[in-house]
Amino acid sequence: MAADNLYAIALGSNRRSRHGSPEATVRAAAEALGVERLSPIHRTEAMGPAGRGFANAAAILDCDLDPPSLLDRLKQTERAFGRRAGRRWGPRVLDLDIILWSGGAWGGGGLVVPHPEFRRRAFVLKPLAEIAADWRDPLTGATVRQLLHRLRRPRPVDPTGPRP
Repeated sequence: MAADNLYAIALGSNRRSRHGSPEATVRAAAEALGVERLSPIHRTEAMGPAGRGFANAAAILDCDLDPPSLLDRLKQTERAFGRRAGRRWGPRVLDLDIILWSGGAWGGGGLVVPHPEFRRRAFVLKPLAEIAADWRDPLTGATVRQLLHRLRRPRPVDPTGPRP
């Protein structure tokens, strides 16, 4: 039986856990959450001071929770997998983020859905496009496939160069 809410979740890890490698950690987290679909796991370069690269994936989760309740569940799962408070952009055993929600946009209590940065992150869009290419960004109306294409599209160069 389907629940009331579908979510697109980003999963990432760049440290070993009791489940093994970062890839094994991502798979174990997806299993613990009971996701409907999991993308292939991709190795990606770290952003900022995280150091080593990440194992990243996207998942579709079908549940009865509203966005704040799901965020609480994701944070509990991160802690259960060994994530501890640390510096922003630092290494982590597990990182779980709500990217999109079937209910559209959500804001409040420190949570914003869609995730404010997902449109600029290939490590989120590529795996998400593999399992939910036609999901739409409620703020732009673009599909995940279109957002990924826009991100990959070369940017025009100003022939006059920078202006003083």
